[in-house]
Amino acid sequence: MEILIFLIIGALAGFAAGLFGVGGGTIIVPLLFIVFTQMGYSPDNIMHLALGTSLATIIVTSISSLMAHNKKGAVMWPVFKNLAPGLAIGCFLGAGIAGQISGLYLQLIVGVFLLWVAYKMFFGGKKQVASHSNDANPELPSKPKQLAAGGVIGVASAIFGIGGGSLTVPYLTRYGVVMQKAVGTSAACGLPIAIAGALGFMIFGMQQQVDVPNTIGFVHIYAFLGISIMSFFTAKVGAKVAHILSPALLKKCFAILLTVVGFYFLYKGLL
Repeated sequence: MEILIFLIIGALAGFAAGLFGVGGGTIIVPLLFIVFTQMGYSPDNIMHLALGTSLATIIVTSISSLMAHNKKGAVMWPVFKNLAPGLAIGCFLGAGIAGQISGLYLQLIVGVFLLWVAYKMFFGGKKQVASHSNDANPELPSKPKQLAAGGVIGVASAIFGIGGGSLTVPYLTRYGVVMQKAVGTSAACGLPIAIAGALGFMIFGMQQQVDVPNTIGFVHIYAFLGISIMSFFTAKVGAKVAHILSPALLKKCFAILLTVVGFYFLYKGLL
């Protein structure tokens, strides 16, 4: 029964990721939070488990996404090499920071973050059409600054349980990178974030001796397997459907969904 539930979450998360063009973490974290609550897990561990498991599943989906974008030549590998060390170190440290934050505060933090993403999707889409004349050679910051930016994005990604696309794409487009290459490079950046974050949540979770069956630290093994398997396939279906429907309408629908979930987290956290 557990595995069936996780397969359904994976199907929904993958479909939504393909449909709305966002990382599955924004869907996986809220759904796992609800499922783990119903399964009677300790409130102190639920949010940490949802975040750690979400990052673990992103390892699989980011590989799939990275391969697809690389085929189209949309990954800026030199930029990836500059960002990746900071992303990995930041995300590992972020997992440690998240481990020290109570489940209640994590709910509030993630709730506010989801509302911010919803706001950006609802109102910010019109401005971000990056078609600069210097798109072949965008003026990006120096290597140390890119490394530092990677660190900040990594820490935030661990605390929010996401692949970093919500943060990496705006960072790159701000410096004149065209949208397609920003998304492609962000997909590649999701891999070091997911690996380092998942390892961090495993290690810091084991130190806290989490008393939940079928887990390694703060990563639920059955949930990881079920979600990874299904999301890998349904993301492609979602992407196909996205080309049939209106992208503007889709983004607004998803923003409404995130708003509801964000307020749900705030309501549960403030109760």
